[in-house]
Amino acid sequence: MSQITEIAPDVFKISTFFSEVNIQFNQFLVKDEEPLLYHTGMKGLFPTVSEAVARLIDPTTLRWIGFSHFEADECGALREWQRLAPDATAICGIVSKMVNVDDVVAERPARALKDGEVFVTGKFRFKFLQTPHVPHAWDAGHLFEENCGTLLCSDLFHQNGDVEAITNSEIVGRFKKMLIEYQEGPFANYLPYTTKTERILGRLADLKPKTIAPMHGSTYVGDGKSAILDLAQAMKDVLAGSV
Repeated sequence: MSQITEIAPDVFKISTFFSEVNIQFNQFLVKDEEPLLYHTGMKGLFPTVSEAVARLIDPTTLRWIGFSHFEADECGALREWQRLAPDATAICGIVSKMVNVDDVVAERPARALKDGEVFVTGKFRFKFLQTPHVPHAWDAGHLFEENCGTLLCSDLFHQNGDVEAITNSEIVGRFKKMLIEYQEGPFANYLPYTTKTERILGRLADLKPKTIAPMHGSTYVGDGKSAILDLAQAMKDVLAGSV
């Protein structure tokens, strides 16, 4: 069964731990006039995640389904969610919509968001930031909720293990440990490091998030700007060849 935790007012984390790969998969449900689910999970997770969502809202009333980029744990169950919720529309970047989503996983056409575009679900205001190859994939992007300062950051800050739901302690050490371990195995180069990585992460840091919500691992509550700058240095250390 998935664990449900309220990580910010009316923002709920749904977390399922897979011991065989030592990773939590997290989805985020935003309760509002137009409910938003961020990350669908893989198709195999749909029964578990939909049961968890049903403990929070009537899942048929879901209005928006967001994700960072085209990947199974990001949007693999999109079609199943759209069949359950007849008014649910996917939201993603223009590249994601045109290159993958509409043709491969969507029951209905996605709504493409431009870089910097804001959309409102009721009391929440979400800003879309286009972040190519951060965390990975050409079509990557992030959502930032402006009122409460919550950054939905996908695979950034990935931590392995069945860790606590929320932490005020630093999580970059866990992230760096994961990167080093992955670089030594079949998941090497999980996250790319390019000439644009530092600038993109700097833009995210400038948002000064109060809550950072990764796909894998603990949600961090604290000085989000410093955490992102520390993460940028960790990525440089490991992926640019310093470690």
